Amino acid sequence: MTTVSFHTQGGRIVGFTVQGHSGYAPEGSDIVCAAVTSAVRLTECAVNDVLGLGAAVKVKEKDAYISLRLPGGLGQTNESTCQTLLAALMVYLAQLHTEYPDHLMVLEEE
Repeated sequence: MTTVSFHTQGGRIVGFTVQGHSGYAPEGSDIVCAAVTSAVRLTECAVNDVLGLGAAVKVKEKDAYISLRLPGGLGQTNESTCQTLLAALMVYLAQLHTEYPDHLMVLEEE
C-alpha cells in the first residue's frame, strides 16, 4: 500500500511524504502508482521549477519514497501558491483513495 502523509503546522501544509508501492498491479502496469507519482511530480515541478524555489525546498527521494518540505519565509505570493498546490494534491489523492482504498492511504499529521 502507498501511504501519503501531509504534514501541517498551525493550518499550514509544510510538506508531504509518500512511501510504499500500492500493489494494485505489477510494476510498470500499476495505475495507482502512476497516478500518485504523476501528481507528486507535477506538484514538485510547479514548486521547484515554475516558482523557482528549488534551492529552498527540501526534496528527498529513494526507491518508493519521496518527501517534500517547504521552508518558512517564502513570501506571501509563493506561500499562497504553494498552499494551493499542496491542498490540491491532498484533495486529489484523497479522491484517489476513495476509488482505491486498499491501495492508497492519505493521512494528515500535525
